[in-house]
Amino acid sequence: MSSRIAELRSEAQERLAGVHTMQELQAWRSAYLGRGGTVTQLLRLLGSLSEEERPAAGREANALKQSLEAAYQVRSEELERQERQRAWHEDRLDVTLPGRAVALGRLHPITRTLREMKAAFGRMGFQVYEGPEVEEDLYNFTLLNMPPYHPARDMHDTFYTTRPGLLLRTHTSPNQVRVMQHLRPPIRVVVPGKVYRYENADPSHDWMFYQMEGFVVGRGITMGHLMGTIQELARQVFGPERRIRFRCDYFPYVEPGLDTAVSCMLCAGVGCRLCRGKGWLEAIPGGMIHPQVLRNCGIDPDRYSGFAFGAGPDRIAALKYGIDDIRRFYGNDLRFLEQFD
Repeated sequence: MSSRIAELRSEAQERLAGVHTMQELQAWRSAYLGRGGTVTQLLRLLGSLSEEERPAAGREANALKQSLEAAYQVRSEELERQERQRAWHEDRLDVTLPGRAVALGRLHPITRTLREMKAAFGRMGFQVYEGPEVEEDLYNFTLLNMPPYHPARDMHDTFYTTRPGLLLRTHTSPNQVRVMQHLRPPIRVVVPGKVYRYENADPSHDWMFYQMEGFVVGRGITMGHLMGTIQELARQVFGPERRIRFRCDYFPYVEPGLDTAVSCMLCAGVGCRLCRGKGWLEAIPGGMIHPQVLRNCGIDPDRYSGFAFGAGPDRIAALKYGIDDIRRFYGNDLRFLEQFD
């Protein structure tokens, strides 16, 4: 028995010296000190020895178990210390290195375009007003010459709330009425903001987009003033080389109405997916304010006239920066947005 214990001690110590991880150490402990381990089985054999051999063999076997448990504890502490040192070297922070520079933000291209447009209108003497995005039917339709039975409402299908008569505005024109109800001519105002329509999204349309309503009311205001204002805006935003085109169009709250199209910067007028192959993109529709709209706001159309237009910053930004799909502006893709410094 003594020779067996000596061999087992030598074997266990030799294997313990080759242990380098906590997983290997646990396997070693199970092999020798676990319930089915070699030392445990040796202790169970003591009962089969004679009375003369049993005391000495028991002392040696228990001494073996205690020494192996002590060796296990020492090796476990060594491995834990080595693991802490390795983790410290891998994860330590070198405080002598320079800090990482804080990433600077940048303006969204729509925001930049809005600011450029407001600055251009400011140089032309316009004031900037804002209004609610959740609007009343009265201001969004009725006071703009679109009563409940008017078929033009179909062109402005939008999102309605659970409260009757309350909706997400389809244009910034309701603020034209709000301003004219509180100010007297002469008036020269632009109103930027988001608008909502039930639209099929495509490269030049989306269900939410920006609009900048502009209007002038005073004595002797004509269509020529409107066209001159739009030409000056296009010159300041796009540069003098950009071509624009006027043509007659219909809008229920102006009479007569016109559509202003800008030559597509993306395809140079040849035709692409943004302009739907036409070479032109509608950007600034408008016209002379309908006399009934002036009456609804308490302004005498026999004394005053005015024009109104609705510039589309999304399309203007797409034209300005050569973007073939306005939906990219709202895709939250930093790879796209970081191009605009």
